[in-house]
Amino acid sequence: MKIESIKIKGFAISIVAFPVMLLIGFLMHPNLLKLEALQTVEQLVGRFHNQPIYHIGHLIVLFAVPLIMIALISFMNVLQGSGKQLGFWGGIFGLFGAFILAVDKGALCLVLSAFDTLPEDQFQEFVPFLSVIINKAGLLWVVWLLPLLPIGAAIQAFGLFKERFISKWQTACIISGLLLLNNPDIEFISAFGALLMCAGYIPWGVRILQGRMKCSSTACPKFDTRKDRNFKCLKPCV
Repeated sequence: MKIESIKIKGFAISIVAFPVMLLIGFLMHPNLLKLEALQTVEQLVGRFHNQPIYHIGHLIVLFAVPLIMIALISFMNVLQGSGKQLGFWGGIFGLFGAFILAVDKGALCLVLSAFDTLPEDQFQEFVPFLSVIINKAGLLWVVWLLPLLPIGAAIQAFGLFKERFISKWQTACIISGLLLLNNPDIEFISAFGALLMCAGYIPWGVRILQGRMKCSSTACPKFDTRKDRNFKCLKPCV
């Protein structure tokens, strides 16, 4: 398989896989329907203590970060027309935000999984110190930069729409989903946002795998059964 073909298929797989992985990660949170923001140590302990599925969910989100980075870089590469600047600056913001997401899940969530292995008496002695996580003490303030990821990806989505890689409804789903991720740790809202991202990204990823990178289900006409080897619509988009 040629390198260019591997790049294109990897791009397609990444934009299909990463929103699904985010959705799975959010759905694995306990008490998903409580709709409460994370504000106290007691709430934090209730979420992760003796909840291995919680830690697995965060591990899945951590593993989604490389795929997110591949997608963001690929968006920068394909946007070479009217959306080029949006692709570039959105990519810069988004890549930095993806790095912060990795920091957040690595420093906070994986470390919490280690503390969760302590004997119960030792764990209870440790609980009051978890307030430093809630208060983002020390250098943990860097996790406040996490919104750069959805902001950057939303900017790129505008660029993708301008160059007609995705349709209006896909753009609306992607941007709405990304904006919903900016919430005070209410996992149900985050899960709904990830679901909207799946609706927006996955159809395009499938079309790329079919060899129709610029073909949109609503912005382009019907296609014949042959793959377009040049990755363009068989007829112009309207």
